[in-house]
Amino acid sequence: MKKYFITSLFIGTLLLVNGLTAQKKNKDNTSDDLLRVKPKLVVGIIVDQMRYDYLTRFYNGFGDDGFKKLIEQGFNCKNNHFNYAPTSTAPGHTSVFTGASPSTHGIIGNDWYDKEIDASVYCAGDDAYTSVGTSSNAGKMSPHRMTVTTITDELRLSTQMQGKTIAVALKDRGAVLPGGHTANAAYWFHGADEGKWITSTYYMNELPKWVNDFNSSGKAQSYKKEWNTLRDIKDYKESGTDNNLYEGKFKDETTTSFPHNTAELLDKTKAFDIIKATPYGNSLTADFAIEALKNEGLGKDEITDFLTVSFSSTDYVGHMFGVNSKEVQDTYLRLDEDLARLFKALDKNVGEGEYTLFLTADHAAIEVPTYLKDQKIPAGYIDNKANAARLSEFLKYTYGTEDIVKNHSNNQLFLDHKIVKNLDLDLADVQAEIAQEYLGYDGIDKVYTADQMWNNEYTRGIPYILQNGYNQKRSGDVLLVLKPGFISYNTTGSTHGSPQIYDTHAPLLFYGKGIKPGSTIKRTEIPDIAPTISALLGISYPSGTTGTPIIEVLE
Repeated sequence: MKKYFITSLFIGTLLLVNGLTAQKKNKDNTSDDLLRVKPKLVVGIIVDQMRYDYLTRFYNGFGDDGFKKLIEQGFNCKNNHFNYAPTSTAPGHTSVFTGASPSTHGIIGNDWYDKEIDASVYCAGDDAYTSVGTSSNAGKMSPHRMTVTTITDELRLSTQMQGKTIAVALKDRGAVLPGGHTANAAYWFHGADEGKWITSTYYMNELPKWVNDFNSSGKAQSYKKEWNTLRDIKDYKESGTDNNLYEGKFKDETTTSFPHNTAELLDKTKAFDIIKATPYGNSLTADFAIEALKNEGLGKDEITDFLTVSFSSTDYVGHMFGVNSKEVQDTYLRLDEDLARLFKALDKNVGEGEYTLFLTADHAAIEVPTYLKDQKIPAGYIDNKANAARLSEFLKYTYGTEDIVKNHSNNQLFLDHKIVKNLDLDLADVQAEIAQEYLGYDGIDKVYTADQMWNNEYTRGIPYILQNGYNQKRSGDVLLVLKPGFISYNTTGSTHGSPQIYDTHAPLLFYGKGIKPGSTIKRTEIPDIAPTISALLGISYPSGTTGTPIIEVLE
């Protein structure tokens, strides 16, 4: 009886201890789950030059496994905007991944005038590094001009550099900037007569075997082929007529109509850059991203990795043919299929429900002004030559020299501060005088000065957007805003860069682990993306973050 009592007491104690241990373990896990979500992989997708209305215009043509999957099973931010200008590729990619605007992260354009060295600089250019995978200079790149960390950097730091970051894009800046300062690799496509994926010695000294194998596979050559519509062109009712005066042409083409079968497309051994201006550039990007996913072992353990993918061909096609073209519609229908392929690869290699994904754009775009004018909508083109001549006369008459303006780029005027000082003039007064003069020029809607950006805090409207794009060390003295519908560009094709709503309204979709399905029409802004992902992962925000988490997105 005594032995039975002792045995029962032992078993009871053991069960109690096990129960308490399990309870503590469950409590710890529950607490951890409340603090963070741990997907095996985060995927950040940027579609270059994507307007929000492409989701709605082309919705019925999409399959179930691409854009529709994100919209119907994920979270759709319908009123998402860039909160700064210029709305261009480099600032766009940087703002998505830093959670900040150019006023903070320093990437104020694709190129800009550097006041310190008195020369134009490229956002990712860096002569301190050399090319890997090509003998050209196309790989001399690094993220050194980006002054803050990215969400990809913070994930690397949080995992003691064990989590991998791989960045992929046709454009170098579309890979270098999202990858951050600590990426394991950033790869971009070098066309010319080579057609290879390359990188920089900033990341590595030689390409991995899988990249060399991909470059040798003939995949790029396979996309140098005729571009015809994916489906019957009669079904492309969501876009304008095929042959019109609003579109550009490929070299040697005599019409803007499908099919596009120029010699450059059909020649397998040269002129690979033409692939970028067809939807096949997106297909090539998806192919390479899937190979990176598999060969880099992304999402294969419990330490979260990050894959960034930028689809650039949408931008090239939009610039050439315009946002209302059959070519743009066909490109998005084909991109939908490429996204479906990528999502299926993620499900297979990482596991359905084991990754978190977001999709957005780096900017939107304007309708072709010649088309708008034909529809009796106010629109037009800036005569830069006439405006420059008029300004030159004003400067010589007012200050005795036109050299007081040192540079004009990205819709900003940079003054020579030494000349202003030598003439014993007040800088703020000179800025205001030139701004007042430029306000009277054709096509100009508003003008602001650096003095206004320094001494005011704007919270809404165009000045708010300009101020978020204004970097005290890098931006100019006079900021020009074109009239709505006006651009400085060719008379065919679309462009972007302005603070107007047609350039700022872009999609933002979240999907996967930790994401609550639904939608919102509440205003969200591009810098909100990085802190939203940071909050989900339970890691530090990027060092320059000015955005706030979108709480409706998170479960």
